[in-house]
Amino acid sequence: MTAPLPTVADLLRARADDPGAGLRAGDRTWSWAEHVAASAVRASVLRELLPDGAPPHVGVLADNVPEFSLLLGAAALSGAVVVGLNPTRRGEALARDAALADCGVVLTQGRHAALVDRLDLGVPVIDLDGPRWAALLGAHAGAPLPSAEVTADSLLALVFTSGTSGEPKAVRATHGKFTGAGIMLAQRFDLSGADTAYIAMPLFHSNALLAGWAVALAAGATIALAERFSASRFLGDVRRYGATYANYVGTPLSYILATEERPDDADNPLRVLYGNEGRADDIAAFSRRFGCHVQDGYGSSENGVAIARTPDTPSGALGPLPDGVAVWRPGTAIECPRAETAPDGTLLNADEAIGELVNTAGTGGFSGYYNDPAADAARADGGVYRTGDLAYVDEAGYVHFAGRTGDWMRVGGENLGVAPIERALLRHPDVADAAVYGLPDRVGDQVAAALVLAPGAELDPAELAAFLRAQPDLGPRQHPRRWRIVDELPRTPSFKVLRRALVADGIDVTAPLPG
Repeated sequence: MTAPLPTVADLLRARADDPGAGLRAGDRTWSWAEHVAASAVRASVLRELLPDGAPPHVGVLADNVPEFSLLLGAAALSGAVVVGLNPTRRGEALARDAALADCGVVLTQGRHAALVDRLDLGVPVIDLDGPRWAALLGAHAGAPLPSAEVTADSLLALVFTSGTSGEPKAVRATHGKFTGAGIMLAQRFDLSGADTAYIAMPLFHSNALLAGWAVALAAGATIALAERFSASRFLGDVRRYGATYANYVGTPLSYILATEERPDDADNPLRVLYGNEGRADDIAAFSRRFGCHVQDGYGSSENGVAIARTPDTPSGALGPLPDGVAVWRPGTAIECPRAETAPDGTLLNADEAIGELVNTAGTGGFSGYYNDPAADAARADGGVYRTGDLAYVDEAGYVHFAGRTGDWMRVGGENLGVAPIERALLRHPDVADAAVYGLPDRVGDQVAAALVLAPGAELDPAELAAFLRAQPDLGPRQHPRRWRIVDELPRTPSFKVLRRALVADGIDVTAPLPG
């Protein structure tokens, strides 16, 4: 029988007397013992602030400041729930998130206080950098560790999805979701109290919480916080903090690789970089340049399906298809056939092979959305977990990402995913970044692409069209018919492309691409 997972509170209590470094930010360092004690103080403050008879939900509107880590500890110890609010949300959208999550109080970093100054949230709003918060901490100084009873199934955080395909949903993250991920990754990468985990991804997102903060806690490693991600500061921070482990999601690898290369880049303590949605060429280049192991996997905030790369996974694939996971035709329980490729690499049966990635064995680590039963029902339909991601499985059993179900384009009667087209565009030496999306056509969609060029590059449309025709894994219907050059792609704080923003710009700003 598998032993029950510990809670985050259990892991924190185990560190209550640990003199080793637990948290570093800027020039400050807290031992684990000091971190746990400071979290106990904040737990006592939260008991004063949270209204009786209401969900004990604390909105935190902040970057990766020390208070965020201490408040996570406070919530874990006291049975409260941290709601990470996204500081790029504005006005009524931000108010909507706080209301949906039933926040009983909102704690905001000083630099973000203006975002809520004019909003009527209906609950107290306290500046973490202001005198009231300092007075509350002083009044509760020396508070003992709380004795709240929590289990692995107890809610610890509400994590909003990126909102790339609609309004963000609040994913329920339990104590067990934190400790399960943290312990698994700490063991996989052999992390201990001698290690330091560098966290630059935003703590209101699941990647930083589960692949960063929880990993450090499980290992007893030091948490090193970067207030915000900076490609130019990444290597300096790694050296400054002695970081041996770091996490990422999406394009930060590309941004770091775009910084000026130096002969001593590999002279750094970083041993492991773990994340998801990294490009295959970026993963290889990062590992080579910085002398560390980069492990990319597939996952999401909901944690319903996880796929890990193996040493023999082909470049561009997510990894081998796990047991209990399949690719189904969207909206059905019909499994898609394996992908067939021509000798030149062209996918011959894309319309049949591409479907939705589904956990057929259950809902995995998905604990549901908060206050959204309709989204729950759609995601966990019929006892299976539907990821909303498009994929196909090659003849050798490896999974390839093909985009989101909401990104599916219908061209010439065929369903097309965006990811294979983007991979082909990124092979062009003058293309630094690319996003493919569908524009409404008279019948179906027209394939469009937004391109970010490499520094100093110019793009000849005829040459690009010829390049795409030469790609062996790209069929004629997958060739973009419209394109535009942009300085940067619109992205969420977790670096996902906002395709709906590109579609909303309309067709007039695009130019035809020669066929």
